Amino acid sequence: MAADKAASKYEDVFEDGEVPKEEKTVHRIRANSTIMHVNKILVANRGEIPIRIFRTAHELSLHTIAVFSYEDRLSMHRQKADEAYVIGKRGQYTPVGAYLAGDEIIKIAVEHGAQMIHPGYGFLSENADFARAVEKAGLIFIGPQPEVIEKLGDKVSARKLAIECGVPVVPGTEDAVGTFEEVKKFTDKYGFPVIIKAAFGGGGRGMRVVREEADLKEAFERATSEAKSAFGNGTVFVERFLDKPKHIEVQLLGDNQGNIVHLYERDCSVQRRHQKVVEIAPAKDLPAHVRNAILNDAVKLAKSVNYRNAGTAEFLVDQQNRYYFIEINPRIQVEHTITEEITGIDIVAAQIQIAAGATLEQLGLTQDRISTRGFAIQCRITTEDPAKNFQPDTGKIEVYRSAGGNGVRLDGGNGFAGAVITPYYDSMLVKVTCHGSTFEIARRKALRALIEFRIRGVKTNIGFLTTLLTHPTFQAGSCWTTFIDETPELFDLVGSQNRAQKLLAYLGDVAVNGSSIKGQVGEPKFKGDIVIPTLYDDDGNKIDTSVPCTKGWRQIILEEGPKAFAKAVRNYKGSLIMDTTWRDAHQSLLATRVRTIDILNIAKETSHALHNLYSLECWGGATFDVAMRFLYEDPWDRLRKMRKLVPNIPFQMLLRGANGVAYASLPDNAIDHFVDQAKKNGVDIFRVFDALNDIDQLEVGIRAVQKAGGVCEGTVCYSGDMLNPKKKYNLEYYMNLVDKLVALDIDVLGIKDMAGVLKPQAATILISSIRKKYPDLPIHVHTHDSAGTGVASMVACIMAGADVVDAATDSMSGMTSQPSINAIMACLDGTDKTPGLNPQHVRALDSYWSQLRLLYSPFEAHLTGPDPEVYEHEIPGGQLTNMMFQASQLGLGSQWAETKKAYEQANQLLGDIVKVTPTSKVVGDLAQFMVSNKLTPEDVKARASELDFPGSVLEFFEGMMGQPYGGFPEPLRTNALRGRRKLDKRPGLFLEPVDFAKVRKELTRKYGPVSECDVASYIMYPKVFEDYKKFVAKYGDLSVLPTKYFLSRPEIGEEFHVELEKGKVLILKLLAVGPLSENTGQREVFYEMNGEVRQVTVDDKKASVENVSRPKADPTDSSQVGAPMAGVLVELRVKDGSEVKKGDPLAVLSAMKMEMVISAPHNGVVSQLQVKEGDSVDGSDLICRIVKPDAK
Repeated sequence: MAADKAASKYEDVFEDGEVPKEEKTVHRIRANSTIMHVNKILVANRGEIPIRIFRTAHELSLHTIAVFSYEDRLSMHRQKADEAYVIGKRGQYTPVGAYLAGDEIIKIAVEHGAQMIHPGYGFLSENADFARAVEKAGLIFIGPQPEVIEKLGDKVSARKLAIECGVPVVPGTEDAVGTFEEVKKFTDKYGFPVIIKAAFGGGGRGMRVVREEADLKEAFERATSEAKSAFGNGTVFVERFLDKPKHIEVQLLGDNQGNIVHLYERDCSVQRRHQKVVEIAPAKDLPAHVRNAILNDAVKLAKSVNYRNAGTAEFLVDQQNRYYFIEINPRIQVEHTITEEITGIDIVAAQIQIAAGATLEQLGLTQDRISTRGFAIQCRITTEDPAKNFQPDTGKIEVYRSAGGNGVRLDGGNGFAGAVITPYYDSMLVKVTCHGSTFEIARRKALRALIEFRIRGVKTNIGFLTTLLTHPTFQAGSCWTTFIDETPELFDLVGSQNRAQKLLAYLGDVAVNGSSIKGQVGEPKFKGDIVIPTLYDDDGNKIDTSVPCTKGWRQIILEEGPKAFAKAVRNYKGSLIMDTTWRDAHQSLLATRVRTIDILNIAKETSHALHNLYSLECWGGATFDVAMRFLYEDPWDRLRKMRKLVPNIPFQMLLRGANGVAYASLPDNAIDHFVDQAKKNGVDIFRVFDALNDIDQLEVGIRAVQKAGGVCEGTVCYSGDMLNPKKKYNLEYYMNLVDKLVALDIDVLGIKDMAGVLKPQAATILISSIRKKYPDLPIHVHTHDSAGTGVASMVACIMAGADVVDAATDSMSGMTSQPSINAIMACLDGTDKTPGLNPQHVRALDSYWSQLRLLYSPFEAHLTGPDPEVYEHEIPGGQLTNMMFQASQLGLGSQWAETKKAYEQANQLLGDIVKVTPTSKVVGDLAQFMVSNKLTPEDVKARASELDFPGSVLEFFEGMMGQPYGGFPEPLRTNALRGRRKLDKRPGLFLEPVDFAKVRKELTRKYGPVSECDVASYIMYPKVFEDYKKFVAKYGDLSVLPTKYFLSRPEIGEEFHVELEKGKVLILKLLAVGPLSENTGQREVFYEMNGEVRQVTVDDKKASVENVSRPKADPTDSSQVGAPMAGVLVELRVKDGSEVKKGDPLAVLSAMKMEMVISAPHNGVVSQLQVKEGDSVDGSDLICRIVKPDAK
C-alpha cells in the first residue's frame, strides 16, 4: 500500500476544487486551504522537532498526532498536536525506550487514522527496520527508502559508495569492526591520530579521538559501549583523524523520480565532543571552487543510491582546502533551519509533499531556481552548565522570556515557565536562528537575541554562546571542529546575573520565615516612606541637591597632600567636627546594622549640608565585617558608592594598626595591601590605633598609610579615668605615647576615648599638655556619651586646644553613641570656635535620621539614659550595644547587670588592659564566659589549667594582639595556655607574608574573576567572605533592596519598587503565600514582578524544625564534656573511637562573633558523640564522653 502511495501522481494527491461551507472550527479553517488528499500525520519524536513539523503540517492542512512517553506527559509537543497519545503503559518503557518502541508507535498511528509518519531526527529516524515496518503497515514513511537508510546508515557501506563514485574519503577501515585487534591492525598501518566512530548512528555518540596508542583500548571500549547503548549495535569503524578541519554539510532533497537538488552548504565546524553547537549557512570562508566541488559530489552520491526525501551529505575540509566525504545522514538535521532561512524553502514541507508523491519540479524546486540570500546562524540553547564541563542541569524553569524581532526565528520544545527539565532526554531548550544580509549582521542579531533571553531555574549555555559569538576566530568564520576544545578562553564566561529571581528568592524566604538578620527583634516601627529633607540657603532659596557639592576640605588633600591638609586644619580659626553618624553612631546604637542604601539616600544632601566637616567617619572597624557577615553587602561597594555621591568631604576610616580591620594581627604585607586598596577606593584619613597602644603594632599601620599616600592620624587609646591616681594610665603614660607617635611623623594626633570616660577636667589637662608641647600638631578627639558628659568633655577639648571633635546627628547621638552635633554647636555659639556649619542644615539632615532610626528599631539596645557606671566597668560604647545583643543570644539577657560587673572583673583578671577592639572583645568574651559558667575571678585563677577559655582570650594570652602595658598577668597566662606558645614581640614578625598570587588563584577558582578588594576582604575575614559569597550566589546583591523589605515582608497586595541599577526598576507585589507541603516542608510564594506572576519555592523552616532535647553534661563526672556556652558547632575534630590527649581540641563552638575550642579534659577515647557539625547547643549540653584508657 505504501508503495502505491509513493507512486501516486501529483493530481491524485493535490486538489484545486472548492470546499463546501461547514462549521468554522480550526480543523475546518485549515481544510479550507488544503492542497493535499493525505490528511493525518504522526510525528514519532519529542521536543522541538515535532512542534516544527506540526507547524508545517498545519500549514499544509494536515491533522497532527503526537506521541509521548509517560515522563513527557507535560511536554509542549503534546499540546501542539491535534491529538496526543502516550506510548505504552506507565512503566512499560524507559523514558528513551518509549520513543524507540516502533511497533507501539505504528500501532497508535494505525488506530488513530494517521496516513504518514515523520520520524524527525534521532530515535527511529535512521532505523531501516522501522521505516520498513511503517510501509508494511500501509503508512507513508517520510524519509528515504528502507534499503537506502540501511546502506547509508552503515558508515562503512557509505564509505565504499563514495569510493565507487570517485568522491575523496579519509583513509579508514574497509568494513565495520567489532574487535580491538582489528582497530589495532589499522593503527599499526596508518598511525595516529585516529577517530573511532559508531558504524550505525551519529550525534557524537560512540565517537572517540585517539592520539596515542596508550589510550586506544580504553577509547575503543568506551566507543563501542556508547554505540551499543545508543544504537543497539556496537560495531565501529576507524579512520585517520584530520587536525583542525572544517565540517561542511550539504542539504539534499530527492523525489521519487530520481531527481536530486542541493540547497547549498552549512558550516557546522563549531562543535563540542563532535556535537554541533553553532551552525552557519552558507560557509563563510570556503573557496568557490571547493564549494562547487563539494556540492556536485554530494548530488552525485545521492543520485547513485536513488536518494529520496531530505538528507545531508557531510564532508571534512582540511587546512589545505582538500575535502573528504564522511557520511550521508538519511534524515532532516537539527540545523536545517539556517538552510531554510537563506533559501526561503520549507524543507519539512518539501519532505511531506515528496513523501505524498510530489516531484521536485512540481514543487518548484529545480536547481536553477534555488539560490541563497544572506547568511543565517543557528545557536542551540541547552540546559547545560559550561562552567562544569557542560554538565546537564535539571529542575523547574522558573522564568522563561524569549527573544524575537526582525530576523530572529525560534524553534522551541520545552522552553516555558513551569516546565520541568528531566535528566532523561537531550538538554536542548530552543534553537535560535538569525538571518541577515551579511554574516556580521546575522552574528549581531544572534548575539542580541541571546542576550534578550531570560531563563531562570536551570543553568543554560547562553553565557558560553555569547562568548563564542564574540570570539575573533568565530567573527572571521574560520572555526574548526575542535575549536571549542582548544580555546580555553571561551570559558571565561559572562554569566547571567539572574538578579530579579535571586531577589525574589530572598523576598520569598522573608515572606515565609521572616527576617533571618542576626540580632533583629520584631519588625520595624516605621512603615512609611522616609522623607528626604530639602535644604535652603540663607536667602531662602532651595539648594539643588540633585548633584553632589564639590566644595570641602577634601580638595586640599587631593591637590596638596596630607601635610598641607594637616597644616590647614591647624591654621583653621574655628573648630572642626567629624560626623560619626555613618559609622560609629549606628554601631553604638543599632548594632552596626545601617545598610548602604540608607546612607546613599541622604548622601548628596549631606555633601551640601556638612561641606565644612573635617571628615565623615564612614568605613572600617566593625562596619567592614558586619557588612558582609550580617547585611550581606560588599563594604568596598559601599565605599565606592559613598565616594561618588560625596566627593567633597574627607572620608575617615578606623584602622586597627597591624590588624587592619581584623581582630588579630596579620602579615605586614596584608596591611599594606589593604590600606592601598582603601586609599584607591575613596578613604582619605586613616585613624590608626592599636588595642593595647603597642607602638610596634601602631607603626605597621602608620607606615602602610604613609606608603599609600593617605592622611595618617596616629591615635592614642584613652582608657580609664586619668584623674584616678590608682590607674596606671596617667598623664605621663599618655605623653610618652604621644612622643612616640610624633616620632613616626604622623599628620594628625587622634585621642580615642572609646568608653566615654574622658571627664571634662581630664580632657583639659591632657589636651592642654599636648598642645603646649606640640603647638603645630592637629589634635582630633573621639568619645562616647555613655556617661552623659560627652558634650562637656568635647567642648573642654576644643577650649584646651583640640582642632577636631567627634559628634553625631541629634537622633543618633547620646548614650553609647557620640555627643549631639547641635548641642556642641550650641555650646560653641558666641565663641571663636564655631565649626562653620549651618544649624538649619544640620537639623534638616537629622529629620531623615530620626525617621531612619525607627526603621531600625528591631536593633535598638533600649538604653534609657546615661550610664555613669561606665567609669567602673569601662565598656566601650560600641561594644556595650553589641554585648547586650550577644548576651541575649547566649541566654544571658536577664543577667545583664551581672555581665557588666563580670566585665570589670575580667578586665582586672587580664591586667587592666586598654579596651578597644579587639581587646575589648577579649574582656567581653571572658565576662560572658564567666557569667555563663557561674565563675568568680577566684574560680578563673584556680581552674585556669582546665577551663576551655574563649579563643579570643587564648589569642590575647599568646601575644597575638601585641604586648599589654605592664605585661601579662601571671600565673593566669601560663596556666590558661597549657603549653601553647608565648610571643614577646609583635605577632607580625612571626607570620609568613601573604602569597597574593596564590590567594588570587584560589579565589578565582572558586568564584571566577575577583578584584583586589575581594582579595583584601578574604585576607581579613576568610570564612566571613566565603559565607558572604555563598549568600550572594543564592540571593544576589541585596544592597539595592529597601530596608523595610529587607527586614520584613510586605503586606499582601502591597506594591513596592526596587532599583537594580540606574534605569532598571522592578515593580513588585506580594500576591500570596501558598500552603505548606507536608511532603517537602515547602511553600510556594507568588509575587507579581513588572506585571508578570512569578513564584519561588521556599523551605518553611518552622515546619522542619525538630525540638532536639540533648542530655546535659554532669559537672561531677570528668569524662563528660559539655558545651561551655550556647552556640553552634562550626567544626568537629573527632569521631567516636578517636584517641585524644588532655587539651586536644574536640570541637569549635561559635556564638555570634565569639569562637572557642572545646578540648579534652584528660587522655582517653571519644565515645557517645552526641553532636555533628552545624548543630545548635545550649550551655552544658553533652558533647561526648572521654573514656580513660583504664576504664575501657
